[in-house]
Amino acid sequence: MRRAVSGLLAWFVVFGLGVGGWQTLAPRSFYEDFPGFGRTWVSVDGPYNEHLLRDVGQGNLALGVVALVALATGGVWLARATGLAAVVAYLPHQLYHQLTLHLLHTTSDMVLQTVTLSLVSLAAVLLTVLAFRLPVGERPLRGPALRPDPVGVPGRDAGRRHAVAEE
Repeated sequence: MRRAVSGLLAWFVVFGLGVGGWQTLAPRSFYEDFPGFGRTWVSVDGPYNEHLLRDVGQGNLALGVVALVALATGGVWLARATGLAAVVAYLPHQLYHQLTLHLLHTTSDMVLQTVTLSLVSLAAVLLTVLAFRLPVGERPLRGPALRPDPVGVPGRDAGRRHAVAEE
């Protein structure tokens, strides 16, 4: 389970930094060219808005950074937060696109977009479920050895090392 969580976190690092970087650094290109390979999934849905594209890109970058910190430190709560944030961001995103498939020009684009967004949503849900199944007090992911829970556990000292039973 720990490897699966680490793999999913790595996926969100690559996805968040890759897509978020493209949106933030080259919003016009993202608007006109996403997902690439001669297909256009963004420009069919309204006029170009640099501000909106950069804001969304910065949100994706932020998610990628949190996933990177969770992966690097082995923080269970950070992995959980990454999963929850991904669910909150990507499930409504997929729902919107499922409701607006008619904007795409070809059936193959409709299928590819649905499959792609479904995989991202599935990864978000899977990361959340698996991360919440990991015990907090042990080293769940690769990274430094056992760490104190930085938030603390109600009724305990925040800086003390401890093992927390499965919630």
